[in-house]
Amino acid sequence: MLSRRRIAVAAATVLAGVLLTAAPAGAHSATPTAVPASPTVKDAAAYCGYYDGNATTGRGDRGDRVREVQCLINLWNGGTPLQVDGDFGPRTESWVVYFQDVNGLGVDGIVGPETWNALRGV
Repeated sequence: MLSRRRIAVAAATVLAGVLLTAAPAGAHSATPTAVPASPTVKDAAAYCGYYDGNATTGRGDRGDRVREVQCLINLWNGGTPLQVDGDFGPRTESWVVYFQDVNGLGVDGIVGPETWNALRGV
């Protein structure tokens, strides 16, 4: 009987030691994966990372300037009304007009310095 008790105490001690020293599930370190932050804040202004200038951008333009406009409008809207495809077409123009109107800007559907500043919250 004494040997059974010793075996039970020894087993309980080993089990307690294993439970107390084992790392919780998921605690093993893995190599972190870099995830680009979008949007970013640059000098207290919103940027999506496609373009950081303020050149006039309008219907028919393509590329990173347009992607930046589309992304910033999506951020402002709190959703994704625009596909960020870099094509300043009628849908992008219509959202720019709406943004300009709601924000008390000159409404022309063209993103100039004043609209860029408003989109970025400057």
